[in-house]
Amino acid sequence: MKSKTRVLIADDHTIVRIGLAALLNAENDIEVVGEAKNGDMAIKEALRLNPDVVIMDLMMPIKDGAAATAGIREKLPAAKVIILTTFGASDGIAHALEAGAAGALMKTADDALIVSTVRDVVAGKTVISPDIKRLMSDNPPVPVLSERQAEVLQSITRGLTNRDIAKQLGIRQDRVDEHVAAILKKTGAANRAEAVAIALRKQLLKL
Repeated sequence: MKSKTRVLIADDHTIVRIGLAALLNAENDIEVVGEAKNGDMAIKEALRLNPDVVIMDLMMPIKDGAAATAGIREKLPAAKVIILTTFGASDGIAHALEAGAAGALMKTADDALIVSTVRDVVAGKTVISPDIKRLMSDNPPVPVLSERQAEVLQSITRGLTNRDIAKQLGIRQDRVDEHVAAILKKTGAANRAEAVAIALRKQLLKL
């Protein structure tokens, strides 16, 4: 007899975990073996239970879904992670996929799609729902800024010139120029003001 697909559900909302568990446990070939209410617990429970699939909420306390995905995939490369989210920005989803998630669905996905996605990722497929693809097309994710680039961008928001930023950070102005050029390229901005606007919209800055 074929063994059941073992699933761990990670979501900070109890009602979501209950609903997903009821949906999946109703299937003859799927078994929910554990639950987690934050990203840190998701990693610990995954290591303890060694599930075949982790259904992961993107926005959770302590560690978000992308960080938890990276932590699980590092220790359990065979585990498949499905991101399930209501979060409207594409960046977090992109980061989770870069960390090794095998699927991404909106929480509005119908029950049949959630069940079929569990089966598909176990079979080695990558499943990204049409609404997630549309979201990422309409609002392309911004590549992660380096720590220095983030510092430079933060200084730009305060109206500092490249010369001022160089003095503040203790680096040469030509290095600041290079960082600014990299920021514009990564954000797809035409100028410094647009880069700041994009960074604020995508919450790239700590204000």
